[in-house]
Amino acid sequence: MTRIGIFGLGLIGHALASRLAGAGYELRGFDPDSERCAGLAALGGTGCAASQVWEAEVVFSCVFDTDQLAELIAAAPDGKGVLVSMSTCDPERMQALSDAAATRGITLIEAPISGTSRALSKGEVLLLVAGDRAEAERLSPILDRLSRQHLHVGAIGNGNRAKLAINLVLGLNRAALAEGMVFAEAMGLAAEDFLSMARASAAQSAVMESKGRLMVERDFEPQGRIVQSAKDFTLIRDGAAAMGQGLPFTETYLAMMRDAIARGEGDLDNSAILLPIARASTG
Repeated sequence: MTRIGIFGLGLIGHALASRLAGAGYELRGFDPDSERCAGLAALGGTGCAASQVWEAEVVFSCVFDTDQLAELIAAAPDGKGVLVSMSTCDPERMQALSDAAATRGITLIEAPISGTSRALSKGEVLLLVAGDRAEAERLSPILDRLSRQHLHVGAIGNGNRAKLAINLVLGLNRAALAEGMVFAEAMGLAAEDFLSMARASAAQSAVMESKGRLMVERDFEPQGRIVQSAKDFTLIRDGAAAMGQGLPFTETYLAMMRDAIARGEGDLDNSAILLPIARASTG
């Protein structure tokens, strides 16, 4: 499997392409944004029509959400192949999408990432793989190149169930760090000093390593956008509500992200959750 197709050349799609181009794979991709296609060409890949992407032996979907994945499958040509979805999608819709893909001779595999686009470009993410185990094992050489570890977590749908639960913890960790930093600054501590102390404390977390410096410097060049986190947390909130489970911290985090999006900050890195927290007042 040397020819790889990619749908969606945003942060994740570009990082995926960068990683695979370095391993010598032949890449072809489609994105409605011509600048993103040019970015693929700069890596040695080829921007092309959607029909040509499907000619690859393995196709990766890095589209924004479940609806776009559904549209992609609905427009797919008949033929034998495998489609690997790296997007965070609604787990309750994945079996139906897998069935729809199967009618076209396509095996759908889930492989959402745990990590940032920058970590993906370095092969440092975790992939939560679900679906046909034999097909997933056949993809192992590619998945090995993309990740530090890939775990097969069971039937289709489980990849996104695991991803959403992990994202809940990760997102709230980001919010906790941002709120702690805002509080420290309000008391007169320098943000950089607070981050150093927090790293040395019992509160230390991986989020401090990946997002702490961005918060200190207010450098919100996106590795994972607020609008993407808001999409994921809406899935989390709605999925929990369907089961009768309340998630109070999730609701608060969503409210902060909606504030950021309303102020035009949705395309900033998700560490910019610090901004709406800093704007909060007791008045």
